[in-house]
Amino acid sequence: MDALREIWEFFSTAMLRGGMYSLMAVGLALVFGVMNIANFAHGEFYMLGAFFGYFILSAVSKLGLPVFVPPILAIVGAGLGVAAVAGFFERTAFRALRRRSKGQWLMNTFLLTLGISIILQNGARLVWGAKYRGVTRMWKGQSLNQLLEIGLPPDRLIGFLIAVLSIGGFVLFLNKTDTGRAIRAVSQDETGASLVGVNLGRIHTLVFALSGLLAGVAGASLLSVTPAFPFMGVMPLYKSWFVLILVGMGSIGGSIVGGLILGFLEAFATTYLSNYLGSGSQEFICLTVIIVILLIKPNGIFGKSVKSAVE
Repeated sequence: MDALREIWEFFSTAMLRGGMYSLMAVGLALVFGVMNIANFAHGEFYMLGAFFGYFILSAVSKLGLPVFVPPILAIVGAGLGVAAVAGFFERTAFRALRRRSKGQWLMNTFLLTLGISIILQNGARLVWGAKYRGVTRMWKGQSLNQLLEIGLPPDRLIGFLIAVLSIGGFVLFLNKTDTGRAIRAVSQDETGASLVGVNLGRIHTLVFALSGLLAGVAGASLLSVTPAFPFMGVMPLYKSWFVLILVGMGSIGGSIVGGLILGFLEAFATTYLSNYLGSGSQEFICLTVIIVILLIKPNGIFGKSVKSAVE
């Protein structure tokens, strides 16, 4: 039973981390691939999602609704709230920068997103304080400990399912809707898309909002695992960039695979190597693998085959 518990713990941790890393990396790849923006405020969108989810869940839980309704409302509300914040920044800061920027677009957007990151971090600390805000369990009901006798609450499993459903819905949106096809067209040829009538300003705002929505959903889904805190977005941001560097910049399909790879690497390091390498085993293994892969394929695993963000 101990061996079964260890194996289950390994796979559950790997799938949960991998799913959430994929969700975060897909949003980051979308913005980079379509708008050529290196978004270093993406981790703060994750942080806002956690805070929004916490406050929505705290308010809705008092209404006496069925046990599965409050977490759903919290996750959906957090995603939409962060999407609104991200859309606001695109409409104000990035649109103004696009009109005035004559060159060095990538560097300018890097500096802008870094400034937004600092503003959101300190704004969250000013408004909500520096204490942690989390929940013991988001999804009430019978635990997997009772079902399988392996000591795992349902939050991890449902968190992974949320990541899968969110990514699946996003991929269907890109491929099956007119707006999704317009996003793909802009990612491949912005000038050509504008010539056939695509509203670039609308697409840019929508893309940035969608990226924020995915990050917000990830942050709210993990409240019972990672409580809300003003500076909690730093590590998810780093891990998202790890994934993009690993698979190739701007690759949405590759980001899904890369997130799962990173999740399994971290789970393997935590479960089997932490006793030998210490608390830094996750970062050591992940960075080592990334360095080796980049030495073999400098453009990332999918760097050569991917022509645009949505392929």
